[in-house]
This record gives sequence, structure tokens and C-alpha cells, in this order.
Amino acid sequence: MIDQDKPILVVGGGLAGVEAAMQLANRSLQVRLVEMKPISYSEAHSNPDLGELVCSNSLKAEGLGQASGLLKEEMSRLGSIVLEAAKATRVAAGQALAVDRGQFAAFITDKIERCSNIELVREEVTELTRDSHMIIATGPLTSAPLAQAIAEVAGLGELYFYDAMAPIIEGDSINRDIVFAASRYDKGGADYLNCPMNREEFDLFFATLLEGRKVATRDFEDEKVFQACQPIEVLAAKGDKTLRFGPMKPVGLTDPRTGDRPHAIIQLRREDAEGERWNMVGFQTKLAHPEQERIFRLIPGLENARFYRLGSLHRNTFVDGPKVLDPMLRMRKAPWVQLAGQITGVEGYLESAAMGIWAGLNLALRLAGKTPHPPPAVTSFGSLIEHVVRSPGKVYEPMNMNFGLLPPLGQRMRDKKQAKLMRAQRAIEALEEWAENGYIIPPERLADTQA
Repeated sequence: MIDQDKPILVVGGGLAGVEAAMQLANRSLQVRLVEMKPISYSEAHSNPDLGELVCSNSLKAEGLGQASGLLKEEMSRLGSIVLEAAKATRVAAGQALAVDRGQFAAFITDKIERCSNIELVREEVTELTRDSHMIIATGPLTSAPLAQAIAEVAGLGELYFYDAMAPIIEGDSINRDIVFAASRYDKGGADYLNCPMNREEFDLFFATLLEGRKVATRDFEDEKVFQACQPIEVLAAKGDKTLRFGPMKPVGLTDPRTGDRPHAIIQLRREDAEGERWNMVGFQTKLAHPEQERIFRLIPGLENARFYRLGSLHRNTFVDGPKVLDPMLRMRKAPWVQLAGQITGVEGYLESAAMGIWAGLNLALRLAGKTPHPPPAVTSFGSLIEHVVRSPGKVYEPMNMNFGLLPPLGQRMRDKKQAKLMRAQRAIEALEEWAENGYIIPPERLADTQA
């Protein structure tokens, strides 16, 4: 039985926290959303607004042929505040949904502050309490005292891995005589700036990158880097082909100065609608700051680059989901506490926000006397929850949404693009059927049950 008289406390004003709070508030439930900024900042945060994006301004590709596009579609159908904000503050980025970070955070903060069912409190929470229904959505940089409290309740010794941020360059310092605007295969418009390299330029850059001085890890723990966010110098250490077939791949692009495909490409994605700041795509790094300036200015077109923000490596926090969490994202040893977002062991902005939606939604259902069931495993929501609570590997690792998480179609198909679209259509139909079976209570119906 769930105590309906306890207050609802959502801890953390990142993507997962605001999603959880809005799911509850939209169903006429009173929520106390607690955010420690600006009283205290993590090493990676600087904006006092809610929903601050740290590593990138991209929410990945759109379209149902992409796993991220399918997740966006499902989130939209469940009333995502994150996608509402993203669409209102988007900047040109080809087929990707990218945003102006400042406007994005300001949009979310304004929406939360204007919501009569949410009380926004600026303070730091350092312990778990039985006095309220708690949703902990403190993200990858959970403060040390709260991380310790979670670890003690969960019975775990480690709650971390490492993530990296890419540098951001001031637009007026980019040499437009060399850098050209285009998207790969002309898909999505000329939304990216491309820095072309010939063989000699690439070889010099590659050799210098390998020799660059790195920042020593500040934490005493062993460094564990999530595979999808490995620093550029870590990738380089695996060989030059790792770069040329990875973040520096030149396919689908032609240098207008030569009419040929470059040997390698560095792409820049705009951070704001005006193009005043540009993100180095895939260039997360732990190089020392002076080394970043020296080495990245070897890139053609960036020889006079001014850096709005340099890259860095920071510690992320997550639990061992299969051992710690149930399908409602409740801690098995402290079921009055739910986790949401990246701390559950998902990786990525969308995935974190999605877990916030599910945490808020299923708590609202339980407070209404319902027995919620996660969305079917054929949906992106269901497959992510399945990974969090039942990942079969011996070592639990964070996971992005990908089509490999979804069950197979049950038939062999040579056309992989068509197979992805069929999986996406199956997911949407399953989500709709799940909703119609009463697992999503419309706000007006839930309000009636609370009267």
C-alpha cells in the first residue's frame, strides 16, 4: 500500500527531475522540486537555471528510422517538457535536434516556476528520508553526501563512471575561407561547419594529439569512461582509423576549394541560433587546457580559434540497476525512494528524461490507487526500463537507446532501414495500446480520483 498523505519530493532540477515533476503536477499533485543550484554547483555546472545541458547541445537525430527519433516520438506522446523546450529553442543542426542551451534552460525554468502545483526550492539534499515520496533525479554529478547515502542504502561501494565534454568555439574566430558549411550528403541543409584536413594535416594533428598532456583524474577512483563518450585522445590511442572512421569521418562531404573529399573532417555544430558559438562534434577531451588550445588550433580553419569553453572530464554517478531497482525504479531496500535519470544507469539526455517521465508517471498512478506496468519491451521506454532492471551482463554498464535493445521482429530482413521503421511502428502501436489499457491516466481523470 502506498501512503497517499506523504508529500512528494523530487530532488534534482535536471532533465529527469523536471520531467518527473511535471508528470505529477499535470495530474493535480503537489510537488516540491529541490535543486541545489545556485547554493552549490557541481564541477561541470554553471547556469542556475533548471535543465542545464552540460556535455552537448544535441538531442540527437530525428525520424523514426533512428532509435533517438523513436524515443522522441514516444516521449512526445507522454507529454515531455524537455521536448517541448527543445522544439521551442532549437537551432539548425541538420537531421539532429539541437538547442540553444541558455534559452532551453530558461524555457524549462520559466515553465516550472509558473506551475502552481510545483514548489521550487533551492537547497541541497544530503540524505534519504521516509517522510516523503522521494524521486532522486540528481543526475551524473550527484553531490558526494547524497551519493554516499544512496550507496549505503543500496549496499553498493561504487556509483560512478566518467564522462567528457567537448570544447566550444566562438564563431567569429573561425576561418570561413577554409571552413565550409554543409551536412553529410546534403541532408538537413548546410547546418554544420566543416574543417577539412588533407593527409599531411591529419598526420600532424594525430601525432600531436597522441603526445598531448592530459589532466590527471581528480578523484581517487579508477577511471571508467563510458564507451559512447570517450575522449578524442583515448580514441586516437586506438589508431588513426578510429578517428577517420569515427568523429573525423569525411564521408558525404566535399571540400568546395578542391572538389574532392577531404582525408578527414572535424564538424562544428552551432550552440545558438545566431551561430556565435560552435561545438566541436565528438571532441570530448581530458587534455590540459593549454594543450587543447595548442593542438586544436592545428585544425585547418581553427588556427585563430577563441574557446568559449574548453573540454573536460567529469565523474558521473549511477547505481547497479538490476541489483538495486525494481521496474518502478524504486530502490529495493528503500522502496519509498525512486531513482530517475542517468543515475539509474541510462546514458544520454533523452534517456535520462525518459526515466524521469516514467518515475513521475508511475508514482502518479500508484497515488491514484492504480497498479502501473512498464510500457511493453517492444517500445523504447520499455526496453530502457528492461535494461535498467534486468540487464543480463555480469558488469552493469550505462546504455543509450538503440534498436539492439528492442526485441527482434521475428523475420529476416535484408533492408535494415525498413526493419528499423517496422520496429518503430510496432513500438508506437504498442505504446498506444498500453495507454488505452489504462496505464496512462489523463490529467483530468486523475484529478477526479484525487478529489
